Amino acid sequence: MSIEILSVEDDDNVAYVITATLQLSGFSVTRAKDGHEALRLALEGNRPDLIILDVMLPDLNGFEVCQRLREAGANIPVIFLTAADSVGDKVRGLTIGGDDYLAKPFSVEELAARVRALLRRVDKVSERPVTSCGGVIIDEDAHTVAKNGTLVDLSPTEYRLLLFLMKNAGRVLTRWQILDHVWDYSFEGEPTIVESYISQLRRKIDTSPPTMIRTIRSVGYRLERQ
Repeated sequence: MSIEILSVEDDDNVAYVITATLQLSGFSVTRAKDGHEALRLALEGNRPDLIILDVMLPDLNGFEVCQRLREAGANIPVIFLTAADSVGDKVRGLTIGGDDYLAKPFSVEELAARVRALLRRVDKVSERPVTSCGGVIIDEDAHTVAKNGTLVDLSPTEYRLLLFLMKNAGRVLTRWQILDHVWDYSFEGEPTIVESYISQLRRKIDTSPPTMIRTIRSVGYRLERQ
């Protein structure tokens, strides 16, 4: 069953980054633009498994939202997200029932890691994250890759590329998406590096039919669900 995350953020650009990051990590994301909408979504119907809660909202602030959730008996894990990075704000947020605190600007990798860490603490995700597809298994804690039970030696970049493809199995990923998420958002090299690493991956984990990694001409690559 998919993990449901509620993102409470009034800034459209930040909300897009949060949603895209968490969806690529395998989570389902719903957005609320203000505190009252957040309370309605969190307390009515299917409650989210975790809330990413911006402190500066146009109506209620994030602290008020969290306090009302706790008063209503909702023990949903909360990660505060704010431009304010003072000790006082952190203490206040954690005192009223928040579980973690991340200051803007934030790293998307750190956001995803904090979400997973908090979900593990409340037993919402496996203690040992494993991704598998077509006989290939990635143990993310051990940082190992196996094909049909045999360990495969990958470089750090090959590992990140394979993990990104597998977490998005069935989806077409453009070269620029791959560059952004496997290398980093400040990559200034040639996009042809993607083709080189795809070729290396194919030689190591995709040597026999049916092949997993497909080239989508003029678009990018798709790892087939098998």
